[in-house]
Amino acid sequence: MKIAITGCYGSVGRRVVRLALQRGHDVLGLDITEGNVTSDRGFTFRKIDLTNYDDVLDALAGQDAIVQLASLPNPTDYVVKTHNMHVTPCGLSNVVVTWNVLRAAAEHGIKRISMASSVNVVTLVYSQRPRLEYFPIDENHPCLPDEPYGLSKLIAELQADTIVRRWPDMRIASLRLSWSVPERSVAARGWSAEKAANDLWGYVCEDSGADAFLRALDDSVARFSGHEAFFIVAPEVSGDTDSAELKSQFWPDVPIRDGHEIRGKSGFFDCTKAREMLGWVHQDPFTG
Repeated sequence: MKIAITGCYGSVGRRVVRLALQRGHDVLGLDITEGNVTSDRGFTFRKIDLTNYDDVLDALAGQDAIVQLASLPNPTDYVVKTHNMHVTPCGLSNVVVTWNVLRAAAEHGIKRISMASSVNVVTLVYSQRPRLEYFPIDENHPCLPDEPYGLSKLIAELQADTIVRRWPDMRIASLRLSWSVPERSVAARGWSAEKAANDLWGYVCEDSGADAFLRALDDSVARFSGHEAFFIVAPEVSGDTDSAELKSQFWPDVPIRDGHEIRGKSGFFDCTKAREMLGWVHQDPFTG
């Protein structure tokens, strides 16, 4: 496949580029900054401001699939920058960029897209106070962000819903990533149960996350149509404290869903949907 990867110079983007090339795809890297992802054959880079729709439309011509990673990774000023158009210094607006990519894909007849969403569509670390209705959290949990980053990601998911209503032959995966790290030891370094509580002690290894993005594009493994959201989180907590103890100390009033347990090192997110529809299972270290 010819795969366009936006945000190719980000930490996750670099891993997606590398894995896509390893699997024999031709990669077009798109980013507003220039760097050095790889000199491998099959990789082409184009510097681009993704808030400019005409430039996006031009860049995506001839591609078979898209991995949309370009975005501001946090609420920045907690006011407008993540949500609204923000040209200086990074030329990104999560809401504008995602719509430009999705709409340009539809115009070109590109039917396979995976895009970065976030666990923060649920009120977590950036919110004033997480609002958690049950554990482990799955895709049926209410999404009620109270800050601009989580809101921008939720809007992007609504944009995907809108696109597939008008172009029902498109397939879009929104991958709700947890804290992305090279390996679990990074997430565990300097670990504090209290500091990580509002993140629910979650993480995902970057290479394993990259695998999820590519699986969502692969007709041989992806088992869904239209637009679907998936939690992409490691199955265990980042620290060494027992999960039942963490719940008792920090979230004693949050009920546990029938048929599930929070104990040992088990995580607080349920990624069953990603396993069933994408064949994705978290690996640390990633073995391909």
